[in-house]
Amino acid sequence: MEVLRRSSVFAAEVMEVFDRSPTDKELVSQAKALCRDYINSRLIQAGVSWSKPEYNAPVPGGKLAEVSTILLRLGDELEYIRPNVYRNIARQLNISLHSETVVSDAFLAVAAQIFTAGITWGKVVSLYAVAAGLAVDCVRHAQPAMVHTIVDCLGEFVRKTLVTWLKRRGGWADITKCVVNTDPSLRSHWLVAAVCSFGHFLKALFFVLLPER
Repeated sequence: MEVLRRSSVFAAEVMEVFDRSPTDKELVSQAKALCRDYINSRLIQAGVSWSKPEYNAPVPGGKLAEVSTILLRLGDELEYIRPNVYRNIARQLNISLHSETVVSDAFLAVAAQIFTAGITWGKVVSLYAVAAGLAVDCVRHAQPAMVHTIVDCLGEFVRKTLVTWLKRRGGWADITKCVVNTDPSLRSHWLVAAVCSFGHFLKALFFVLLPER
């Protein structure tokens, strides 16, 4: 099972870009690395075992690891607020997990709806939560290869939709500004972003794919 494979060369390349302004390709590579780490965390959380756990390595250390930690922390908050939204994604969308095309189309349709009214870090975290929830469904239904499909879809969506926004903010490290301390006001701020993401996600459920697919 190779969906979460990480090479040392790739790890070094991903880390190097935090010392300068990242290119589009590098931002997409980082997005996919973060997605693998987020999915891995949720698989462990869900108690889903893998035949080759060595592929479940975390993202490389340094700045990217800090970004991953913040992303997961915000994801925990989001999923705590709306526990039923980011679980059983396939059932909510009423899709089959046996077709790569169906899974890809469903994920990209939901992603597009999440960002219909603009881009915020709250919506970015929502995108990762959807990807991870769908990945857990795939593994549970004996379709682990689909995890690779989901990661690639997220990367493609970032390339087409989020790269320009990310570059204006200096890259993925900007998400660390969302968590500066444990002040209770953080939760209020996050609730607002989460509710916005939640609304777009629900809207997507009505547009995604026909039940028979």
